[in-house]
Amino acid sequence: MNKIKIIGAREHNLKNISLEIPRDKMVVITGLSGSGKSSLAFDTIFAEGQRRYVESLSSYARQFLGVMEKPDVDYIEGLSPAISIDQKSASNNPRSTVGTITEIYDYLRLLFARAGIPHCPKCGKAVGKQSVAEITKIILTKNQKDNTRIMILAPLIIDRKGEHKDVFERVRKSGFSRIRLNGIVMEIDEAESKELDKQKKHTIEIIIDRLIIGEDSGEKENKMRLYDSIEKALEIGNGYIKIFYVDKKIEEFYSEFFACPDCNISLPEISPRSFSFNSPHGACSHCQGLGVILEIDPKLILPNPRLTVLEGAIRPWSKTASTSTWYMSMLKAMADSNSIALDKPIGKFDKDQLKKILYGTGETYYDVNGY
Repeated sequence: MNKIKIIGAREHNLKNISLEIPRDKMVVITGLSGSGKSSLAFDTIFAEGQRRYVESLSSYARQFLGVMEKPDVDYIEGLSPAISIDQKSASNNPRSTVGTITEIYDYLRLLFARAGIPHCPKCGKAVGKQSVAEITKIILTKNQKDNTRIMILAPLIIDRKGEHKDVFERVRKSGFSRIRLNGIVMEIDEAESKELDKQKKHTIEIIIDRLIIGEDSGEKENKMRLYDSIEKALEIGNGYIKIFYVDKKIEEFYSEFFACPDCNISLPEISPRSFSFNSPHGACSHCQGLGVILEIDPKLILPNPRLTVLEGAIRPWSKTASTSTWYMSMLKAMADSNSIALDKPIGKFDKDQLKKILYGTGETYYDVNGY
């Protein structure tokens, strides 16, 4: 449905108005004072959309929202749950948005936190976490018809350079006899005898178990064995597990965490605060959640390149340039340490000197005694 159809609107001073309004577009209702703009937009369209939404809720929820009267209109179709913003002066706070004013922002944060699927910021693949029971159920469901040979692997090293001799020793002490080295199954003795090129990337996985799953494989016994093997593989693989389908030659990764095994990135568990620009857990670290970055324009604060810093060449500092303030003492200490002459015309500074004066020198400390 691509339009809202209103038939016979008579709310307040509306005289049996019928019209169609296109959906998914910006629509402006304009007219003289008293012509019925608010009666149509708020008292008819919004009121009916809100009333229908409330009626779709349970009787328990409706008792907190109150009963809304049906507007004086014959028929309205194509309505969605509606939001109305009061006509009032908004705050100049940059953190105040349409979402926060209408409070739909809180519902969206909750929706994304509960129903959202996190993706890896590098490769874009969906990441998720599963319990041992969930991983077992997924594997059994995928292969419930055909008898499928699988290997359950616990990844120890994934595409990392090195000789990894300590890894082979750790595998031996763990009591396992077989591993898969760069996709090749071998005994641990054979793997230890190989000299791995430390300049190349290698993948080392312990073979936890090999079994056949499917309708003819003894479902109950195999399910328990699969469950135990997956649990052991997750323990050894630090929360990661790989299932290798022997006949199909394909692999599947599973994880107990929100993590991308390909990029080796772990993500925190998503919560409503992860989507809040008012919280350090969700705010952009670059703009601090404001959506804008305030930067200076050198052309505006350096109006006269012939003046020196001490003569007030930098407009915001012109009142303190000739006084002995603490800020000016720090500026003089920095200038002396970096061989910057404050009595030199600002227009003759090179880019590096001007950058140090305007933006500072980072975490460098200066002794300001005596200035």
